[in-house]
Amino acid sequence: MKRELYGASALLLTTLLWGSSFPVIKLVMSEISGYTYTWIRSSLALLILLPYVLHIRSIGKLNGKTVKGGLTAGIAYALGLWLQGWGTSYTTASNSAFITGLNVVFVHTYVAFVLKDYSWKLALSLTLSIVGLYMLTVPSTGFNIGDFLVLLGAIMWAAQIIIIDRYSSSNPFVFTFFEMIPALVFAIPSLLSENVLAINLNVIGLLLYLAFFCSVLAFSLQVYGQRFVNPAVAAIIFLLEPVFAALFAHALLAETFNAEQALGATLILAAMFISTINHEKKQKLNPF
Repeated sequence: MKRELYGASALLLTTLLWGSSFPVIKLVMSEISGYTYTWIRSSLALLILLPYVLHIRSIGKLNGKTVKGGLTAGIAYALGLWLQGWGTSYTTASNSAFITGLNVVFVHTYVAFVLKDYSWKLALSLTLSIVGLYMLTVPSTGFNIGDFLVLLGAIMWAAQIIIIDRYSSSNPFVFTFFEMIPALVFAIPSLLSENVLAINLNVIGLLLYLAFFCSVLAFSLQVYGQRFVNPAVAAIIFLLEPVFAALFAHALLAETFNAEQALGATLILAAMFISTINHEKKQKLNPF
């Protein structure tokens, strides 16, 4: 139970950091394109982690499993990011937020039918979290090509959680280093269409915040936290990301946060507490 508490706390901090990124991303995206934002943020994260990874390699502790896991998770992450951005351009932000959160359904399906580690508490938490997510995001009715693309992105986000569950015994910082590499492919369209040398220092400062706190620290905490937490529970915890995002946007950007959204956030919190009660990961865990 203690190690699950450590894991859940790490994932909660991960989600808080990701939530804090949304107001910052909004400011960054007013100055540069999504392609440029993605590859520069990933590049800065790689530069931050590079000395540590070189040290790990020099002492002979860089193993192939960590490299493979990081790159695989990175491909899912990069595809999820791309599909979400592409799809959002054809649908509403509320629809995108709700559909992205549906990755929790895919993770729960995997846990139930592949890992066979499911319970009524997880089923109840899934129901509460989906209702809460709907109230928080208030998506519009209808379904279009944008919604479909975002749904494909949600499948990629679910895959990232499942992949990390498989490789969670890896060194978190080394894993995160290799997870950031696939996103560098976005440098190709960025450099072909944008003058990156014209980016101002304020934007670089914001990108540094995102790279260190929301990439290096947050993704490393995700790997560590999922070592102790069932992936279905992790997916529920990650649904607090739009809750934290809404709270940060309200505090920093004066965006509205109404009673219906507050009730939705409360339901997601309730789902998190129900899912984490006595649902420790079954498999044996290996230190990194």
